[in-house]
Amino acid sequence: MSNHRRDFLKQMAVYGGALAIGRQAAQAAPDWKKQIGLEMYTVRDLMAKDYEGTFAKVAEIGYKEVEPASNAWGGMEPKQYRAMLDRYGLSMPSTHVAATDGPDLEKQLEGFQIMGIKYTEISGPRPAGGGGGAPKKAKGAGPSGGQPWPTEEQTKRTAEQLNKHGEIVKKFGMKMLYHNHAPEFQPFEGSTLRPYDILLKETDPALVAMQLDIGWATVAGQNVLDMFQKNPGRFELWHVKDARGIKYLPTTLNQRERMQGITLVPVGEGEVNYKPIFAAAEQAGMKHFCIEQDNAADWGDAMAAAKVSFEHLSKML
Repeated sequence: MSNHRRDFLKQMAVYGGALAIGRQAAQAAPDWKKQIGLEMYTVRDLMAKDYEGTFAKVAEIGYKEVEPASNAWGGMEPKQYRAMLDRYGLSMPSTHVAATDGPDLEKQLEGFQIMGIKYTEISGPRPAGGGGGAPKKAKGAGPSGGQPWPTEEQTKRTAEQLNKHGEIVKKFGMKMLYHNHAPEFQPFEGSTLRPYDILLKETDPALVAMQLDIGWATVAGQNVLDMFQKNPGRFELWHVKDARGIKYLPTTLNQRERMQGITLVPVGEGEVNYKPIFAAAEQAGMKHFCIEQDNAADWGDAMAAAKVSFEHLSKML
């Protein structure tokens, strides 16, 4: 065999190997378009009027996953709820309708299992004699009630509780989830340490998944790509949210003021660049994501806003 022919065959072998690797990589890469989810808080005003009909319209747009956050379970038992999801080709890997700690916690988690939930939250027990409904957050328990963020010690106890609940939900094939807003990135007074630093460090990755609200993290001044690099694999769930006005926020504002200083918009109409973020999904450890626009109803039609977000994100993926 001539040297020229030998070199040619070597080159072809290298080329063929490269093609095979490329094909394997292409086959392994998830098609995120096929699992775009919607945080149902986006269309909560419509759910209050027509619960199941809202899910039907969400599926008609093309959404494949949903995450409920309000209006509990529409009065349905777990098997009924699962049947509703199946009717519309939807799955529900995560929920913000928290299970309630107490004697019937495991029974609730069995229901969650029936509905297909893999990631959940657990709230404190209802007060004795309470009238049901969503449990209220304790004073100072977090960013959504207008209270100051807890102390460093309280945040450590939150991480400890997340791990303890994580041990319970693990028996049902689930993880606890922790969802951020912006105040988790506000340093404790007199310190550079932030609540989010503690929650990342002191929660067990085998028990607790971080649900990164990319919109709020960006509003808080975080570079989410840097977050993925520093803590690879920790961000299994994402909230895909967009906003205008982030680049004009004065650096002197605290995190609550930053949240108040922006306008939430449909995905693709704001300042969050999702192309490089989704390109880093593997590094982040992302498994599920859902679009959320807290103020979608203010646009005149929450479902129309959800459709705009879906269409824009589909083009990016």
